[in-house]
Amino acid sequence: MKDYDVVIIGGGITGTATLYALTHYTSIKRIAIIEKYRRLAQLNTDKDQNSQTLHFGDIETNYTAERSRSVNAKTELTRKYLEAHKSERLFTKSHKMVIGVGKEEVAALEKRYKEIKSIYPKLRKLDPGQIAKIEPKVIEGRDPKEPIIALMSPDGYNVDFGRLAESYEQHSRKHDTYFGMKVWSLKREGKWWVVKRGKEGLRARVVIVATGADSLLFAHRAGYAKHWILLPVAGSFYTAPSLLKGKVYTVQAKKLPFAAVHGDPDVVNPHETRFGPTAKVLPMTERYHYGSVLDFLRLFRFRMDATLSLINIISDPILLRYILNNVLYDIPYIGTYFFMKQNVRKIVPKVKFSQIRFGRRLGGLRPQLVDTRKKSLEFGDAKVFGDNAIFDITPSPGASVALWNGIENAKKAAEFLGKEKKNRKG
Repeated sequence: MKDYDVVIIGGGITGTATLYALTHYTSIKRIAIIEKYRRLAQLNTDKDQNSQTLHFGDIETNYTAERSRSVNAKTELTRKYLEAHKSERLFTKSHKMVIGVGKEEVAALEKRYKEIKSIYPKLRKLDPGQIAKIEPKVIEGRDPKEPIIALMSPDGYNVDFGRLAESYEQHSRKHDTYFGMKVWSLKREGKWWVVKRGKEGLRARVVIVATGADSLLFAHRAGYAKHWILLPVAGSFYTAPSLLKGKVYTVQAKKLPFAAVHGDPDVVNPHETRFGPTAKVLPMTERYHYGSVLDFLRLFRFRMDATLSLINIISDPILLRYILNNVLYDIPYIGTYFFMKQNVRKIVPKVKFSQIRFGRRLGGLRPQLVDTRKKSLEFGDAKVFGDNAIFDITPSPGASVALWNGIENAKKAAEFLGKEKKNRKG
């Protein structure tokens, strides 16, 4: 059994960013990362399972000005990395905008622009004529009496987060990478964490678990955060021939933690426009992997507090109506029609039913935390600390702030071990 100072479980964007930070910004030497699949970034980090957007907080209308400022600063680290590795073709650039349609949304965007314009100096407010010059199909066919404005930034990054995760691993300094190693057991034995798969295993002074929804399952098994369960929310996308030149978001619905429907060019195929995501609750921890239903049930365990929490959350009229609508969207033909009518035409009024296709295996799963003590959803990212352990559960914008999060994980690991480099260059 090989010994390490730090073992990272999970080769997605958070795990690989943590690896990069550990090898560049600390003096920790013995580091390993474990990925259960044969390649990195096969789940939520894969380009087909996320919005491919670098979130700065400017067009995310559910963010407060304070949260926008925080996300902007954190995402800047990822942006600098992308620009420094431009030759690797990890991203493309386009403009991005959020449109407000109708008096209420227009008023909301006017207010938001005043609140955040000092944070984002390049952000512009556009009237219908200006929108038409940049995104003509957003205005074509729209009722000229209908109020509409947009907030637009020229700095829209369309990111292949799967390739970015691979880049983090490739540019990390000396470490060991284990592929095809599904962790069956994680136990604390004396000063060591023992990571096992059958008879195979590693020992670590510090363990960092970055496996999305499964991170909470590992935490439960280790005896931590048992008051938390998950509401796994799966998103899907529809595709169409090229309709938009950049990213066009809609205003976030109040009280909903899910991403607003948007349209944007695919990061590897700019001639295809993706619209979404939808959002539906699925009892699993990995999208398209039905064996993970058992992992969800191990978290849920049919506890009374867990059951009452989910009932309390889903019984909210706004959330319930939203969930039922999104179940409808996955019904063949009928769902496509209603998604087009209720969502896509808000962005592109003249889109035709024949242009919209349901994207097979497009969309991932996001773990929304539920606090069974409060019987409510916990918004934002989440992290569980244990005895020389970190369990990272990172909903959106997890990928955008992964490098900042990785540096925070590296700091904590160095604190556990008492080792940290003073020099932060590179």
